[in-house]
Amino acid sequence: MPTESPTGKATARTKRADARRNQQTLLSAAAEVFVTSGVDAPIRQIAAKAGVGMGTIYRHFPTRADLVTAVYRHQIEACAEAGPSLLAGADSPFEALRQWIDLFVDFLVTKHGLADALQSDSSRFAALHAYFLDRLEPVCAQLLDAAVDAGDIRPGMQPIELMRGVGNLCIGRDSDPRYDPRRLIELLLQGLRQPRPA
Repeated sequence: MPTESPTGKATARTKRADARRNQQTLLSAAAEVFVTSGVDAPIRQIAAKAGVGMGTIYRHFPTRADLVTAVYRHQIEACAEAGPSLLAGADSPFEALRQWIDLFVDFLVTKHGLADALQSDSSRFAALHAYFLDRLEPVCAQLLDAAVDAGDIRPGMQPIELMRGVGNLCIGRDSDPRYDPRRLIELLLQGLRQPRPA
């Protein structure tokens, strides 16, 4: 039985790594386009942003729903992975929480139009929502716990409450350019702060 040479295995790994990297680039480009143009943006616009041909997109994602789902999952992963990194690198747990909430808001903006894009497949939408909670709620909990342990914020805020509150404050952002939810979100975060002794 023929065996593959180490060089052949390395080449196969390199090709797989390149394919993953190209797919990540494509998903990042699609997410940016969705933010500016919505999930109904022309595929050619996404292809141009990613620097690939339209055939490449259709090869990876045969339908728009496949692409939207993949972008949504990609953004969830990016937001989930950012939590521990921010906690390790920020000046304080509260600052890590603030930066993560900022990324979470960016994610919620990308999510705009997701329900409409997947309206014919409610089971896919339900599965994505469950994935969203499974991946992001523990990250939010970790950040909140670290901020409480450091004395930055008062205890008692549940991760789902904070995530839902931030999500609710983002409603209406697209329909009224005068509304900036980040101002109210900052007030919400400041309201969590532990009062410092005088």
